[in-house]
Amino acid sequence: MLLDEDPDTADLRAKVVQAWQEFTEALAGALAALPPGAELDVTLDPTASGTGEAVYAVTVRAEDDGRLAAVAVGNASLPDAYRMNRAAVADMIALGWSPPGVEPGSGDQFGLTTTADQAPRLAGILARTLRDIYGAPHPAFLVYLAQDAEDEPLPIPPLGIARSVASLEDTVPIRPPAAAESDAHDSDLLRERVRIVLAAMQKSATDQLPIDADGDIAIRAGSAMVFVRVRDDPPLVDVFSPVLTGVKPNEKLYARLSELTNRMPVGRLYCASGTVWASVPVFGRSFQPSHLMLAVQVMTGLADELDDRLHGEFGGRRFFGEEDKPAHHGESEGTGMYL
Repeated sequence: MLLDEDPDTADLRAKVVQAWQEFTEALAGALAALPPGAELDVTLDPTASGTGEAVYAVTVRAEDDGRLAAVAVGNASLPDAYRMNRAAVADMIALGWSPPGVEPGSGDQFGLTTTADQAPRLAGILARTLRDIYGAPHPAFLVYLAQDAEDEPLPIPPLGIARSVASLEDTVPIRPPAAAESDAHDSDLLRERVRIVLAAMQKSATDQLPIDADGDIAIRAGSAMVFVRVRDDPPLVDVFSPVLTGVKPNEKLYARLSELTNRMPVGRLYCASGTVWASVPVFGRSFQPSHLMLAVQVMTGLADELDDRLHGEFGGRRFFGEEDKPAHHGESEGTGMYL
């Protein structure tokens, strides 16, 4: 397998953390430089995140006296199915937000007022609100718009990998192919879109992605390795990981994998030929980049946690567990099988 030899650049989880850090730092600089009367809106893109009619957003306005007045969407502006529960509201307060209506002019939104010299702290609160409360899995899911006091577009430096509303018309959207296109062409387009999404998540060029002889794209996640494979018939993007190898299939293992699979919101765990696999599929038809990004993020966290947990219970080898030993087999090896 062709693997990235540098663990720091191969570990997607570290890349996601880095992307949020870069977004937060860039946001702090933009907030500190806002001229009086200007506003900066940052929104979780509902078309990419799958939140439908729910629009989660934060807005910061630079006041004439040097203060920065921020507001964040509250439950009054959200559809019933997407409203924050009590724990999420408590988390908002813990971050530093005042309840809706407390800050002057906040109306039915959460409010927070600070000064320009506190821009780094405010940026941190906004980033954590978008990520931890509103559920943005990656800054690539965010769009932003800056406007001056006359509501005209205000150019600001890029906010990391977040997308400027002003530049969206100049981008080429990742769309599903037309129905009249051939199946072969569909497969080529799907592979290219998958590479574009993964390259954006890892902040690399598409030709720098580690691809093995089977065409699988490899992503390191701690002690685990996650692969992304495009299948042709039916069109499918399979995000999978060999969680453990060299294990002995038995009833206890099958029961454990079945239990864990039932607790997973998506995907499955199964054993085949002495290897425990985890898999999260993404539909290739009407391909949505956000679905792949979420699947990759789920799988990288899942695989890195499960390989340690299952290794402790059943032995075997983790992908990057150099000191792991295979499980001691009894007289019969057993036969791996799909659950």
